[in-house]
Amino acid sequence: MGSSKEIIVSGMRPTGRLHLGNYFGALKNWVDLQDKYRCYYFVADLHALTTAYDRADAIAQNSRDMVIDWLSAGLDASKCTIFVQSHVPEVAELNTLLGMITPLGGLLRAPTFKEQLEEIFEKKYAGQMDIRDEQGIPQTHAEKICKLAQQQLLELADFGFLGYPVLMATDILLQSGDYVPVGQDQVVHIEIARDIARRFNDVYKENALKEPKPLLTKIPKVPGLDNRKMSKSYGNTIELGDDVESVQKKVMSMFTDPNKKRATDPGNPEGCTVYAFHKIYNQNAAAVEAACKAGETGCVACKKQLFELMRPEIEKFSAARKVYAGDIAQVEKILKTGAQAARENAQPLLKKVKTLMKLLQ
Repeated sequence: MGSSKEIIVSGMRPTGRLHLGNYFGALKNWVDLQDKYRCYYFVADLHALTTAYDRADAIAQNSRDMVIDWLSAGLDASKCTIFVQSHVPEVAELNTLLGMITPLGGLLRAPTFKEQLEEIFEKKYAGQMDIRDEQGIPQTHAEKICKLAQQQLLELADFGFLGYPVLMATDILLQSGDYVPVGQDQVVHIEIARDIARRFNDVYKENALKEPKPLLTKIPKVPGLDNRKMSKSYGNTIELGDDVESVQKKVMSMFTDPNKKRATDPGNPEGCTVYAFHKIYNQNAAAVEAACKAGETGCVACKKQLFELMRPEIEKFSAARKVYAGDIAQVEKILKTGAQAARENAQPLLKKVKTLMKLLQ
């Protein structure tokens, strides 16, 4: 990693083994970026605690499993810095300092806060939907969520949950990140980090914190086996380390056009999970679409063709994962080395921040 390269910072919450949605949504891009930028990739275990502090038993093992998947997919510790967020104490220190200057109003308006508050509402208050306004008129779902946020905010949102954007900004600013790879829908989250950096620089009259920019990434749609979003909670995933036989069974079970009863029936590829994967793996996806619409190819044949296209990558993932999973000492060494490198990169910035805030050194 050359010091003259611009810096990329990105992280993932440790939810355990990754699936193809995670791979094409972020990890594949990380692998590509490590040859062009100075990259810092971290396991966001502190972020996991903001919503799962009472369900933390699996975080450590999930972190190891996720890093094994990163390495199996092609992240190279000689090209990028891989570390666990909590192993860099400078993160917690800068997070505290930035929290001192961050207005509460901006956090309450943060998209992530609103989205996760809605999820908590759904889980905790399902069945308690009869919320009415002052005139006794039943409110819409969105209005109920808004009213709940006003009435029971302290119960639903703890300090860490509300301060999530500050921690996210800390991760980026601490490593002096130039770019954060995101999809278009995530740009607003990077703007929060920019706002915090701008506010700090304005308050202390020095451009100490670099304002990161989003590095827009085109993310292909990766549906689950049942055509819903690929998610562990739905049980519809293909994991990176799945063996060939398992993937073959999953591909053959994929959702297809329910109106295409026979192989010779004209089909509608849009909305078909198999076709969505062809668009990712098949350079001739247009021909697959045309053959389906013309009734020239049946769903079984289409699935078999897809599996053969996926097989080389699946075999590569599976083989690499067995190697890393069998050498946990090597994985731990990579994380230890990465944490040290991240700390060394962060310490000058943290010292400058503390100096500007007039703290005793």
